[in-house]
Amino acid sequence: MTTAVKSERITILGTPDFKNFLTREAKKEGVSLSQLVRQRCENKPQNNDDEALLAALVEEVHTATIKARQSLEKGLEDAEEVLAKIQQTT
Repeated sequence: MTTAVKSERITILGTPDFKNFLTREAKKEGVSLSQLVRQRCENKPQNNDDEALLAALVEEVHTATIKARQSLEKGLEDAEEVLAKIQQTT
């Protein structure tokens, strides 16, 4: 026994430019205009918590990068001092 897919017609009004936009978007994604609208409406928008988490991670990476750069510069300075001392003794 197969279950028939039930669908209902939904009519919306929009400008010709809006319809053209939807048609272009559907073509880009390789779907019908109806499928595009269904996909876009059914997909949940990104959660603001996700955006906040991403911003916090970006800040952590930025801070870690600064610390790593400072450590690298300090290590290079120390190495140059050691090389200078070695060169003075030889």
